[in-house]
Amino acid sequence: MPILYYVTHPQVQVDANVPVPEWGLSEIGRTRAFAMLDQPWLGSIRRIVSSAERKAMETAEILAAHLRLAIEVRQRMHENDRSATGFLPPPEFEIVADQFFANPHESVRGWERAIDAQQRIVSEVDAVLRTNDAGDVAFVGHGGVGTLLLLTLSGREISREADQPAGGGNYFAYDIGARQTIHGWRPIDGLP
Repeated sequence: MPILYYVTHPQVQVDANVPVPEWGLSEIGRTRAFAMLDQPWLGSIRRIVSSAERKAMETAEILAAHLRLAIEVRQRMHENDRSATGFLPPPEFEIVADQFFANPHESVRGWERAIDAQQRIVSEVDAVLRTNDAGDVAFVGHGGVGTLLLLTLSGREISREADQPAGGGNYFAYDIGARQTIHGWRPIDGLP
């Protein structure tokens, strides 16, 4: 049965003067993305679907070049919309992210509601899977919506307990036919 891999972009070059969706990978992020190419789980991927955000596209491009596959871009696979606040310093971001997951039916500081972001990412993934006859598929995106997808696929309520480890650059695997999670978040480069 086909496997869904959800891959989050690794570390980014943070720039408070650039809109968050336009951030690219940092040197550490690029190094980790290239290290991902040595992982055995990549060999079965036959389709790559990516968010249109720059950091996700850069990650998908590295993967696609290695596997000699095209990238399908889905505009609605973007991270939860945080444009109301723009860049937040890390300590403040973590506080607001905690509130985002703890209050899924409320807009925290103008952010997209968690329940809406979850419905959006699930809808995008479902649309791709309805047309998937290629086999294993990698979705390249973001930690927030990836966590919301993982929670849906594993039948759990929205909370931050399933959030990916800090820094990004993780993936989870889901058996599409059996409709069960194979494993939760693991680092894309195989490091502990």
